[in-house]
Amino acid sequence: MVFRMTRNLRGYWNDAPAACWPDGAQLAVSFVVNIEEGAELSIAQGDERNESRYEAVEEVKGAPDPCMESHFGYGPRRGYLRIAEAFAAHDAKATFSTCGRAAEATPWLIKDAVARGHEISCHGWRWETHAGMDADHERTVIARTYETITEIAGTAPVGWHTRSATSPQTRDLLKQHGGFAYDSNAYDDDIPYMDGSLVVLPYAFDTNDMRFTPGGGFVHARDFADYVIAGFDRLYAEGAKAARMMSIGLHPRIIGRPSRIAGLEKVLSHIAAHKDVWIAPRRAIAACWSEHHGGTS
Repeated sequence: MVFRMTRNLRGYWNDAPAACWPDGAQLAVSFVVNIEEGAELSIAQGDERNESRYEAVEEVKGAPDPCMESHFGYGPRRGYLRIAEAFAAHDAKATFSTCGRAAEATPWLIKDAVARGHEISCHGWRWETHAGMDADHERTVIARTYETITEIAGTAPVGWHTRSATSPQTRDLLKQHGGFAYDSNAYDDDIPYMDGSLVVLPYAFDTNDMRFTPGGGFVHARDFADYVIAGFDRLYAEGAKAARMMSIGLHPRIIGRPSRIAGLEKVLSHIAAHKDVWIAPRRAIAACWSEHHGGTS
């Protein structure tokens, strides 16, 4: 079967809208904490294979992998609290992009994030790509994730982000579901845009602690901080003339390590030293954009 997907390579071009952020802010900043621990593929949990992308470089095939599971276990056991405390020190509210099975495995963590005022959004059921999924199965996955997170968080999620590649029908299925206000499965702009009823909030893999993984380019906490701050400074300056949004991706098992958390703390301190910046959960950013640009696509 051949799928033909429409691509928009022009975007806003030289006609980007002006910032519409609250209180005249010239940049919206979105911190996204990815909660995947417990949803990683694991033969020990009955999955077809083990997750191969983590800090240990040896992949175990055909047998349980306690090493991999222990690496993921660091996130909820220790890394999460360091991140939560860093946000609390600056009264910054984030989006916790959560796999349904991870929420099921760590309900206390989800409830704590909600109590601290953070958003819980959907990150798939398992931590896996949706590429190649048939529509009926994917529809079931979306519904199951939505229902589980609603039950555990106590608030219905409004956002979705699939790990890596979606299927060609993912966004249409989100629209059909009816409970979603935004989709983060895009990496093509620094400005939100509309796709019918959904706000598309582009995400980023460069301003992301995933680059601490082997070969990713970040080694020291300052590597993360310097790179993210450089992106922030540029977008903050551009935001004086046109709408700009910045996404910063985090993972408890990665940035939550003792040698790395200072990178996040430095970024938060740098942002706090600037006026006219709106740090907000993605649901608030999507609502703001939809209010001002909901009639466009």
